[in-house]
Amino acid sequence: MTDTRTVRVEILSRVEGEGALHIETRQGRLERVELQIYEPPRLFESLLRGRPLEETPDITARICGICPVAYQMTAVHALERALGVQVSPEIRRLRRLLYCGEWIESHALHMHLLHAPDFLGYDSGLAMAADHPLEVNRGLRLKKHGNQLLEVLGGRAIHPINVAVGGFHRAPRREALQRLIPDFEWGLQAAIEATRWVATFRFPDYCRDYHFVALRHPDEYPFNEGCVASSRGELIDVGNYEEHFAEVHVPHSTALHSETQPDGGCYHVGPLARIALNRDRLLEPARRLADELGFETPCGNPYRSIVARGLELVQAYAEALQILRDYRDFRPHRMSYAPREGTGCAATEAPRGLIFHRYQITGDGLIEFAKIVPPTSQNQKQIEDDLRDWLPGQLELPDAELARRAEELVRNYDPCISCSTHFLKVHRHDR
Repeated sequence: MTDTRTVRVEILSRVEGEGALHIETRQGRLERVELQIYEPPRLFESLLRGRPLEETPDITARICGICPVAYQMTAVHALERALGVQVSPEIRRLRRLLYCGEWIESHALHMHLLHAPDFLGYDSGLAMAADHPLEVNRGLRLKKHGNQLLEVLGGRAIHPINVAVGGFHRAPRREALQRLIPDFEWGLQAAIEATRWVATFRFPDYCRDYHFVALRHPDEYPFNEGCVASSRGELIDVGNYEEHFAEVHVPHSTALHSETQPDGGCYHVGPLARIALNRDRLLEPARRLADELGFETPCGNPYRSIVARGLELVQAYAEALQILRDYRDFRPHRMSYAPREGTGCAATEAPRGLIFHRYQITGDGLIEFAKIVPPTSQNQKQIEDDLRDWLPGQLELPDAELARRAEELVRNYDPCISCSTHFLKVHRHDR
């Protein structure tokens, strides 16, 4: 008889979206590992075709309820490049402020309710709350701050409606933003304490030599502009992204995998990558905290991504406070433009990593072609590679324990599965 073993996680928990894990061994050796994303594809690129370009921000926001700003902002940057639109410094700062709100609500949620239970031995954030009420309440309050900022600036906390090609449909009043300052001052100190807390967790002794990829800007920590940099020393213009990275279809996933070109390798996007390539761009509170905690960069331990997210949470609060304190009412809050035929692409940094969009528009302002590459799609191949590297040393574990630990390794990436399932290649064979 063949000594075979199959371990499955039918539904990944504490991640956004629907996915499973499939692990097979034969005669004590790892045979097969698949991150099986089975959530139905939602075909957003097809939905955009033929629609007025002005509808793009609101449609792309529906890709994700946790990181809608990343999709909106990448879309408007790409469309503005196609149209030749240059926004004002005031609009640009408001967009960074909106991004701060998204990073705050996303990172606070993941750290406190989705990822921390793995290190403290709980099945859920709710179970953890019984023994750690202060930490859970802190996480909920921090997330609320991000949601409040999205409401004031974006029109609502989920799927904001105020983002427009050329700027914003309306600009917030100075008084509305200044009312947020006391909460954000508290939030900055709470984010520092939260990061110190997660830095005390016991992390598995596991480290890899990752190919990190993230935006790099000459003056700022990356949100919405810059070149695509890598830990191999590459500095790639965003317009050349598709020459270096390509999407491929795999049979076990409704989401595409991203690979480096021409070697077909995997790469790592997200907080660990951003800090590895941009530590010198952190604002003083986050940079000082990283030094205090002895956070080494580059960090190849994926479990320490929770500390990297904490540092970015501090970064987002620090930058948000700068913008809130300096904000003055201004006009115009939206730059004018005339439709024209063209192509534009852009990359920004969603909470989970690099995101890329490319659009072709017609002379009458309709979307002719759309391509959207989410962060989780780019990390899928890397996640499977981590599992293939890590699992052989864990095969003595019982099935349930092996499944639990494999699921924890996946959660290091905070995968947003729903984001990744917007495209599917279908091949029809007629008989």
